[in-house]
Amino acid sequence: MSRHLFTPTQLPKRMPRLRDGWQRRICRSVLRLCGWSLSGEFPNTAKLVLIAAPHSSWWDGVWGLLIKVAIGADVHFMAKQELFRGPLGGLLRRLGGMAIDRGAAKGVVEQMADQFRQRDAFWLGIAPEGTRKPVARWKSGFWHIAHDAGVPVFPVAFHYPDKTIQLGPLFDTSTDMEADIARLRAWYASFKGKHRDV
Repeated sequence: MSRHLFTPTQLPKRMPRLRDGWQRRICRSVLRLCGWSLSGEFPNTAKLVLIAAPHSSWWDGVWGLLIKVAIGADVHFMAKQELFRGPLGGLLRRLGGMAIDRGAAKGVVEQMADQFRQRDAFWLGIAPEGTRKPVARWKSGFWHIAHDAGVPVFPVAFHYPDKTIQLGPLFDTSTDMEADIARLRAWYASFKGKHRDV
């Protein structure tokens, strides 16, 4: 596996990307100064659901956003529509946030599956645990979105002991959701979050 410290690298052609600019350079510098590195390779695919775990600290979101900008990956994330009011809404949209209407006739899974169908390239990031607290079961929304949209799942792990972001292999969903989630959780077994493992 390759391991690098957020220097400009050749990204896969089909990966949705942000424009290069001063923000990327600043984020790369911050991550290098803080000792974070990236291990693995990004897949050359235009559409996927990226899952990130273990999610045990609000710092995960900070590092995740810094990494997203540093490498120039155009990864979107969901947030309730109430957060998109006022100045915060503009910032969230610039960072890749997508407002979700929980009261809409179409559920969240269907809204996101529609986004995949409407776009030529779309990477959607989700924390499958759904909370920073320990959970016995992951929320299954990420699986339903990927399965309904016909796109693979891309696991990414935070490993705090050596400050590494590990990129995993693509997982295709099957008709057995429980087996798929068990297989993904097994991949995460060796990684440690800031306060706990998966």
